[in-house]
Amino acid sequence: MTIINNALSGAVAAQAALNATSQNVANLQTKGYTRQGVLLAAVAPGFGTRQAGNGVEVSALLRISDSYKTQQLWRANAELGRYTTQQPYLTQLEQVMGDDKSSLSYAVDNYFKALNAVGEEPTSVPLRGQVVAQAGALAESFNSIYQVTRNQQLSVQQQRDAVLPKFNTLTQNIAALNTRIVAAGATGTNVSALIDERDMAIDSLSQLAAVEVLEQPDGSRAVSLKSGQPLVVGNQAATLGIDTTGGTPQMQVTFARSVYGVDDTAMGGQLGGLGTFEKNVLDPLQASIVSMATQLATKINAQLAQGQDGAGNPGKPMFEVSGGGAVGILSVTQDYSASDLALSADGTPGDSGNLLLLVDIKNQTIDLPSVGTVILGDADTQLVGSLGIDSQQNKSLLNTATTIRQQAEDDWASTSGVNRDEEAMNLVEFQNMYQANMKVIAVANSLFDATLSMFG
Repeated sequence: MTIINNALSGAVAAQAALNATSQNVANLQTKGYTRQGVLLAAVAPGFGTRQAGNGVEVSALLRISDSYKTQQLWRANAELGRYTTQQPYLTQLEQVMGDDKSSLSYAVDNYFKALNAVGEEPTSVPLRGQVVAQAGALAESFNSIYQVTRNQQLSVQQQRDAVLPKFNTLTQNIAALNTRIVAAGATGTNVSALIDERDMAIDSLSQLAAVEVLEQPDGSRAVSLKSGQPLVVGNQAATLGIDTTGGTPQMQVTFARSVYGVDDTAMGGQLGGLGTFEKNVLDPLQASIVSMATQLATKINAQLAQGQDGAGNPGKPMFEVSGGGAVGILSVTQDYSASDLALSADGTPGDSGNLLLLVDIKNQTIDLPSVGTVILGDADTQLVGSLGIDSQQNKSLLNTATTIRQQAEDDWASTSGVNRDEEAMNLVEFQNMYQANMKVIAVANSLFDATLSMFG
């Protein structure tokens, strides 16, 4: 009977291999599916016997994966999420601030051109009125650009608020899958599909923030931020949120009644991209726009105060600086008219001594938070140039991250993905194996019948 048992074990093993192959082929287009296979091992003969062996057994059902390649896939996803999130904001700022007609440079140049034009005829009411009109356009330009930055701040906040619930749902799903995998694995159940589902959840999580993943002996996975704060340990999941009680919003992780502060600029992924853009680009840019408007208004108002209008009165302030918000940052003083312009240095009609000093303000220096000390007339160019460098650098890093992610996906697929040609070969080989073992059983039956006929 040994020959029949051996052949039967071979047929059963071939059938198990065919089942694995059919599962692979069925999931040829399933995203995140990891191909499976069987590990066959010869069954040794019993002790003290001279038999060839007791057939074959399926010693393990393999989930064909490479932990290193999977980790690289997640790391690449975090980098891609980070730079992808920043680029739309950078592009919008670059387009708005660099536009020929909407830029601050355009408004500043037009204002000082209007002042220069008055120099040809200081008493001309239309020319003086043009200065007031350009002052209004200048204030509107500052307010418009400032409003763009405020809208982006709101958009960043809304996008972050939308990401956090998704982030917390994913950590909870991973913890729940840990529980199911450990329980199923303890009973010997094939958990490959559950592991695939968990890997997909971790991949989605890595797009939101860079994570580190450690495989545990019981089959569960521990997930943490790359800065070390725990996100998932066994069946416990952390909650990521924002604490606003201290005045300044602070990202924090709450895990098992412990609270850990998080620097969102170092998180990676979409959340890291939002934090980096907001704190390193948007906030300094907005502060520079406010500072530029404030210093420009202060210098012009101070110089006007040194001159006299047509009636010999000291100059009134032309600009008012606001605290920001919905009202903007700059406006022309209410009821300010062409006759209020104090262009004369000595009160003589037609004198333009103070006008020359007003025109010279464009060549004076100002200090801006994001670019340092610059000439006022070049300040906007410096801001746009710095913004352009940030945008181009991010585009370059985004292209690199896209390439690395694609390479990581290809590397993962080369090991874990289903190869149609390979599975076709497996089908033929294991079908032949099954048929050969059934042929052995047929031969064994013939021998058994022949033996019986000898005693018939």
